[in-house]
Amino acid sequence: MNTPVLEARQLAVGIGGHQVCRALDWRVSAGESWAILGRNGVGKSTLLATLAGFRAQQRGFLAIAGLPLPHTGPGADLRAMARIRGFLSQHQFDPFASTVLETVLVGRHPHLGRWDWESDADRRIAEAALHELDMDGFAERDVQTLSGGERQRLAVAQLLTQEPQLFLLDEPLTHLDLSHQVAVMEMFARRASQGAATVAVLHDPGFAARYCGRALLLFGDGEWLAGPAAEVINAANLTRLYGHPLRELCADGHRWFVPR
Repeated sequence: MNTPVLEARQLAVGIGGHQVCRALDWRVSAGESWAILGRNGVGKSTLLATLAGFRAQQRGFLAIAGLPLPHTGPGADLRAMARIRGFLSQHQFDPFASTVLETVLVGRHPHLGRWDWESDADRRIAEAALHELDMDGFAERDVQTLSGGERQRLAVAQLLTQEPQLFLLDEPLTHLDLSHQVAVMEMFARRASQGAATVAVLHDPGFAARYCGRALLLFGDGEWLAGPAAEVINAANLTRLYGHPLRELCADGHRWFVPR
């Protein structure tokens, strides 16, 4: 059996006395797209940060590409880990002036030596990512002049420039208008078809059902449910998940969920 890109066994995660998940047994393989769904405050971002290795789990085993997490201490190759795992935060901070191209090129740092400068090839990768995010002509813009949606697209472009095997996405559609929401989800679907794995915290179950083959539901008391999106994402489970009755609509072969 191939080593999963991400694996959790009997994983327990909590924060501030709140149990995010308990006894989570979960595997993410290359080419899979997962959505994480749950109400505000349930701990979706906390779980994603734990999966990235940024915070320690309470109990259980967690690994990325066979490397146990958290991946710290003497001998830990953080640069190699960054070539495997990419993380998109839901918040972006720009305390200093920088151009869009300089910012997106930060994604190439895991692929460079300690004293290396970005090559023409690195620049082409960055420019291709900007093009894919509809940001042609933005290269010399100061990041501090960007709108919220433009800054979010830049963050996604930087992540694409990193070229990881596993994308961990915390609310990737934040600040985006509808057309760019669709474009970003389709872009990550293409990455999955090329062999990358994606795990995305999402708020729209319709987008999750349309673009993710699998889903992990967090119910807020440590309980979870994981499986194929066609089975897990349904009106009954979502009604329980969000605490409000929902009904399912079908249009052009896609499923959407609306309040009753």
